[in-house]
Amino acid sequence: MATNKTVFFLIGILLMVLGASMLAPYALQIFFDEGSHSFVSASFITIFIGVLFILANLEREFRLNLRQTFLFSSLAWMMVAVFGSLPFLLSTQDFSFSEAFFESMSGITTTGATIISDLDNSPKSILLWRAIMQWLGGIGIVVMAITILPLLKVGGMQLFKMEGPDSTEKILPRTIEVAAIIISTYIVLTFLCGLFYWLFGMTVFDSISHSMTTIATGGFSTHNDSIGFFKSSNIEIVASVFIILGSIPFISYLKFAQGNKSIFFKDVQIKGLLYLLTISITVMFFYLLLINYESGLLEKIRIASFNVISILSGTGYVTDDFGLWGKFSLIFFLLLMFIGGCAGSTACGIKIFRLQMLLIFLINQIKKLISPNAVIITKYNNQKISDSFINSVIIFIFTFLFIFLIIAMLLSISGLDFITSISGAASAISNVGPGLGEIIGPNGNYKDVPDLSKWILSFGMLLGRLELFAVLVLFFPSFWRN
Repeated sequence: MATNKTVFFLIGILLMVLGASMLAPYALQIFFDEGSHSFVSASFITIFIGVLFILANLEREFRLNLRQTFLFSSLAWMMVAVFGSLPFLLSTQDFSFSEAFFESMSGITTTGATIISDLDNSPKSILLWRAIMQWLGGIGIVVMAITILPLLKVGGMQLFKMEGPDSTEKILPRTIEVAAIIISTYIVLTFLCGLFYWLFGMTVFDSISHSMTTIATGGFSTHNDSIGFFKSSNIEIVASVFIILGSIPFISYLKFAQGNKSIFFKDVQIKGLLYLLTISITVMFFYLLLINYESGLLEKIRIASFNVISILSGTGYVTDDFGLWGKFSLIFFLLLMFIGGCAGSTACGIKIFRLQMLLIFLINQIKKLISPNAVIITKYNNQKISDSFINSVIIFIFTFLFIFLIIAMLLSISGLDFITSISGAASAISNVGPGLGEIIGPNGNYKDVPDLSKWILSFGMLLGRLELFAVLVLFFPSFWRN
């Protein structure tokens, strides 16, 4: 019988991994003589609490039922965000708890929103920790999207269920097996990304930090000007390629490893991502031509490509302040924030497959109007799709937009202006990072946002990263009844 002990045992393991990860930034504190031991203190506290969780929840057999799996999904992210904020709180940078938690939640959810106004002069240890948080968050969400969310049938994610156990009670052994392949792939992609960054001019530290946030499609940078700091088209090309690789469903890498060599050319969602990128880049390129943006033809292509890829994937790297391009660019990038990347990847947003399913549904409805007696079989990626599945996708999209409006209204109540409220809500729930406007735009940050707004945004990040329902279900009393 599954109990909550299994949940807290697993959280204990996560805290130990998190605590051990803090030792890498501590090495930088020593190497650069930063005059602080915050990371070793935070590491000790995190590992100690993790060990207590493990020892207090030992069982002969570890199993998760549906309720415990939902609980673990949300509680794990919350606990990691809380303990991940300790290095910020204990640092010499004078973070308040609201700021530290916001930065930590932004990191672990791979959002990329930051309250640090001067990244160029921030301690290297803090900058590395932000990158590590996003890297760990990227691994976590991919494992969850492939092993847990399909079994919970969250917003149509059952479409991506791997062959194997059909119940949550048998998920743990399968998760370990899948996680091993994912982590191996993840590490290889991170290494290659960092290597190319270094070859094209980044320092070792910058290449390591940016490689972790690129693959995680997180967007944390070590410089105020983000990727634009390097002023290198080669670095932007490397970033674009590996952002796309991070936005591809990692289940495709698993299938490729199992012998399906054509998966990257046949997967409908991957093709949808590439089509959408091509169309969006073309639209933005012609818009830059229309407004006669100050650059040559190739520069317009480069600027349009990089910013579209970065925003659509939810990475949030910037090279130009697209907020200055005119009102169309604001609306267009806001739309791209909502769409996001592929399901089962480190990307965020509504996801490509849900929009494809919505388009299929609309086409079928038109066909039924034309031929009321026709028998229409709905398929996606060669899989037959039931009406209940389509309904779950439509409900998810509606809920996503509804919660976005609620968050935007709460942000406006907390004192933010219209553009900041709308774009901040979109950025949080879509886990993008930069918003629009003077405060949180590409050249701004969330430092001056009121504390209440920071907490609202943090909750929005959690909701968006865990596909809404994995969190919302915990607020229903019926969920807690046996």
